[in-house]
Amino acid sequence: MDIRPATTTDLPEIQAIYAHHVLHGTGTFEEVPPSVEEMATRFAAGTARNWCWLVATDATGVLGFAFYAQHKDRSAYRFTAEDSVYVREDVRGQGVGKALVTRLLEHATARGFRQMVAVIGDAENVGSIGVHASLGFSHAGVLRAAGFKFGCWLDVVTMQRPLGPGDSDLPAG
Repeated sequence: MDIRPATTTDLPEIQAIYAHHVLHGTGTFEEVPPSVEEMATRFAAGTARNWCWLVATDATGVLGFAFYAQHKDRSAYRFTAEDSVYVREDVRGQGVGKALVTRLLEHATARGFRQMVAVIGDAENVGSIGVHASLGFSHAGVLRAAGFKFGCWLDVVTMQRPLGPGDSDLPAG
């Protein structure tokens, strides 16, 4: 498996992976899969701000993708990133997600972020919760019945991990 920065040529496979999660999973609360063109817009917006988009690949193509963005757009959040990770269905549970998040953590730390937040759709998403916990994320809270998808209410689990010095000192800027 190779992990590298995503490129626009990866977007059709990224979109296909994400569309599967939109249509069949509760890890995302989107209900209509975005088009390749919409994914290209999201990719361009993130990379223009120097946020990281990664893909894991092998001879079969893109195995998964991950990215981070500033947690919220307000300036006070400029040192807090939020990660997203999605893995192709046939390779789930094989370490792809963990490898991608590990690299996101490295990139965000190098860019001066001090916290990484994971906003995990569905409290039953034990795979994502487990991956984040194994990488040092702590449980920060649950929003009960925050989403409604597939005819049922879904909780949102929030996890958080300090990056670099975290909050032990004040950041420059």
